[in-house]
Amino acid sequence: MHETKNPQLTPELYAYVLDHNPPLDPVQEELVEVTRARFGAAAAMQSAREQGPLLAFLVRLTGARQVVEVGTFTGFSALSMAQALPADGRLIACDVSEEWTAVARQAWAKAGVADRVDLRIAPALDTLRALPREPWIDLVYLDADKGSYVAYWEELVPRMRPGGIIAADNTLYHGRVVDPRATGDTAGIRAFNDRVASDERVEALLLTVADGLTLARRL
Repeated sequence: MHETKNPQLTPELYAYVLDHNPPLDPVQEELVEVTRARFGAAAAMQSAREQGPLLAFLVRLTGARQVVEVGTFTGFSALSMAQALPADGRLIACDVSEEWTAVARQAWAKAGVADRVDLRIAPALDTLRALPREPWIDLVYLDADKGSYVAYWEELVPRMRPGGIIAADNTLYHGRVVDPRATGDTAGIRAFNDRVASDERVEALLLTVADGLTLARRL
């Protein structure tokens, strides 16, 4: 058994982490609160607070201009990335809900980045398959239905430019991924993690950020 160096993430320690990361701006804060107030338990689908600054950091680190998000919900992660994009950058946001993304549209407009986001309401696989097949994507954030992660992966990897990054959320799936008898979404994440680990087109790390975050760099 390998020994972990991760401390237990108590509420106090989590608050300390947030205090030492870039703060959310007023639009981001408002979006987090509106999502929590309007959507109840479904608000758990929103990316963790620390992931907003992390995604913005990845945009700047990679010099991204072409970003794709699979699974937008109320737009917190897309907002974070769009704010970090240069003025000529574009983010294609894939979702199926007009209700959820209506909240996102309001936040993007309030933050002055609506012109950087191309929201496409359709099954994400249809949207991805319609994208140009040559390598052109700089950064992907994958946070959608877990059973389709492998299918999304197979559409995205060929379209990534060398050095491009795919960030996939929930890859520890509440700690349930260690269960070999897992079914449903957990089984989908287990299959995805195995596919990423065996894919020679990328180098990848599974990190203990939030509910698990995999970073994969296109070779």
